Amino acid sequence: MTETAAPDVVRSAYAQLAVTDLAKARWFWVDMLGFHVQYEDADSLYLRGTDELTHHSLVLRKGELAALDHISYRVRTPDDVDKAEKFFTELGGPVKRLKKGEGTVGVGDAVRVVDPLGFPVEFFHEIERGERLIQRYDLHRGAQIARLDHFNICTPDIPAAYAHYRSLGFGCSETIEGDEHELYAAWMYRKQTVHDVAFTGGAGPRLHHLGVATHESHQVLRTADIFGALHEEKHIERGPGRHGVSNAFYVYLRDPDGHRVEIYTSDYYTGDPDHETYRWSVHDDRRRDFWGNAVIESWYKEATPVLDLDGRQQPVSSSLLDESAVQVGADGLG
Repeated sequence: MTETAAPDVVRSAYAQLAVTDLAKARWFWVDMLGFHVQYEDADSLYLRGTDELTHHSLVLRKGELAALDHISYRVRTPDDVDKAEKFFTELGGPVKRLKKGEGTVGVGDAVRVVDPLGFPVEFFHEIERGERLIQRYDLHRGAQIARLDHFNICTPDIPAAYAHYRSLGFGCSETIEGDEHELYAAWMYRKQTVHDVAFTGGAGPRLHHLGVATHESHQVLRTADIFGALHEEKHIERGPGRHGVSNAFYVYLRDPDGHRVEIYTSDYYTGDPDHETYRWSVHDDRRRDFWGNAVIESWYKEATPVLDLDGRQQPVSSSLLDESAVQVGADGLG
């Protein structure tokens, strides 16, 4: 750990995914899910939800390999960008400073790092604004995505992930733990909801999914109905259902490249200073699905590879603990 002060992270801000076919990606994310196109060029799409006033919350760029390019957190002040650079330089991993115009369109001065978990992560403060769309009901379509909610990442060492994000000032809303309190998963936050980032135990570093919020549970059901109506049900991986952890109503989808996205709603407030972590037993059938529905194996085993700062695929390490191997019931796997 570093003695340097951590940057003041406000929230999960955007993700950049590499996709192999931009037209197919546009069909999925824009036409079907309802993201608004803020900007596009020949090789990329910059998208946002209807509640978001920043330039984008998702960037899709053409690439040879479907992968996570980086996840990005907004920090409170320009000085926090400097703090991020110092913090991660002291940790000893790769660090790249990007002046405005050198990085992502719409984003100002930024720092990109490979964090101790092997993930490419950006920190920025300045970002261009977008038109207010929350009451442009004429533009709402598909799943009616409101905003980016969270990142879920696969890592082989959940305690190390927990310790790293605690050092960045994140709180912990919920965990899944074994009989000896060993960590199988954790949900951590800076904004006052259940999470900005969650950790799924498994081979990593890999991106498990992006979580995007809609306002009401019927929009989750509508999403599944639209895919079914168009005979595109193959993109529905899991759900709809209700999580035990977070209490959220959900459905998981896979895009044409296999990137996983969760349509998510109805979690809860975590902003009180004495908010306590709620701990689920790994043996509780309700933790992943509150109604006890089985979790299919692909949800545990498959995930998106991640790139380093030079665009090369990061090597993957095996997990220390495998949640899918130790329990029965809701997961139907043990």
